[in-house]
Amino acid sequence: MAKKISRRLQELNKKVEERPYQPLEALTLLKETATAKFPESAEAHIRLGIDPKYTDQQLRTTVALPKGTGQTVRVAVIARGEKVTEATNAGADLAGSEDLIAEIQQGRMDFDKLIATPDMMPQVAKLGKLLGPRGLMPSPKGGTVTFDLGQAINEFKAGKLEFRADRTGIVHVMFGKAAFPTEDLLVNLKALQESIDRNRPSGAKGRYWRSVYVTSTMGPSIEVDISALRDLKLTETA
Repeated sequence: MAKKISRRLQELNKKVEERPYQPLEALTLLKETATAKFPESAEAHIRLGIDPKYTDQQLRTTVALPKGTGQTVRVAVIARGEKVTEATNAGADLAGSEDLIAEIQQGRMDFDKLIATPDMMPQVAKLGKLLGPRGLMPSPKGGTVTFDLGQAINEFKAGKLEFRADRTGIVHVMFGKAAFPTEDLLVNLKALQESIDRNRPSGAKGRYWRSVYVTSTMGPSIEVDISALRDLKLTETA
């Protein structure tokens, strides 16, 4: 059964031409079509020429969005001894050892990011079935297994995101709020593109970038010119 498209979205779709837009033009249109009654996010959906069923074609990494995410990120830390105090002093919303592991086992999930010190990972591993489906399992690749708690907490609260390609080779990333200035969205999108290029899987062959679309949470998809985005040079990225 065909999915019914709302009248609002039908009208917004008329504003979008079926062609690749220059990055700034695409983001301007994204803002124009973000007309929902709540603060919409800006999302990027990027199809890559990879097959993640092969280990050397998987993409899982992080990006530090220079202009932030526009969201408040609640960070929990599992550590032991003085590291628990260090995490609290660094701004962690939750911090603990076996006690916090037990609370998570009992259903506590009021956090957006979970960081663990390497020495606690054997115990954190038993939370895999709870944390895995929610994308909360700490991992070295995601920057969430570390002894440098202060830096990790600050980075995730400031706009660092973990992302991965799904099993079809598509990356879905929220890179800000539709209410952000267009230039700020462009800085964040460029940072995302550079992270994907920098972390190209070793097994990726042929054309790496297939398509890039941006959209607001409830808006239409807008194609971005891949070459224009990759060739873009930003003088101001801070």
